[in-house]
Amino acid sequence: MIETRILVVDDDSNICDLIELYLQKEGYKVFKAYNGSEALKVFKEKQIDLIVLDIMMPELDGYEVLKEIRKSSQIPVLMLTAKGETFDRVLGLELGADDYIVKPFEPKELIARIRAVLRRYKPQSQNRVIEFTNLKIDADSYIVVFNGKEIEMPPKEFELLYFLASNPNKVFTRDQLLYEVWGYDYPGDSRTVDVHIKRIREKLSEENEWHIKTVWGVGYKFEVK
Repeated sequence: MIETRILVVDDDSNICDLIELYLQKEGYKVFKAYNGSEALKVFKEKQIDLIVLDIMMPELDGYEVLKEIRKSSQIPVLMLTAKGETFDRVLGLELGADDYIVKPFEPKELIARIRAVLRRYKPQSQNRVIEFTNLKIDADSYIVVFNGKEIEMPPKEFELLYFLASNPNKVFTRDQLLYEVWGYDYPGDSRTVDVHIKRIREKLSEENEWHIKTVWGVGYKFEVK
């Protein structure tokens, strides 16, 4: 069996060691970096499957590291930080993070989130392709094709789009979408869904026979005319 390779990035070596201990117990292969520059070096040299990324670090902070990673890869990234304000959570999500956990954290919760992200990131064996006019969503390869052009989407954006498009004209609350897409009771607020919807809309023009519609006071639906 091929080991899942996780890069843990934090300028606090004690936190890196603690996370490494728990991840190794779960059978993961762990790499560690203590600043942003070192993290990018490891990312480029190793075939990493997921990154646990601290925000406040010397040289390059987590946001800058995430920006660089997203220029070439849609690898899942879980942000780890002592900051808990809504602004910081939203910024990480807008830059393409897949999840966000605030220090201090329970190691079991961190493991559960990593499992959830990895489970949803890896395509399943069955054929799952949804097609609408000018839109193809392929869950086997995590590819979105819009107007004949492949559109890059981080895993959570893709999964949210796929879930909504799999249930055309059905309205979902933000809490329902959090549960269905993230797979657990997300400790943050419903802004998580709003951020991902906004990013999806920016990538897919609304001038079609379908679009993601806001149902005021309720949530969202993938409306097909």
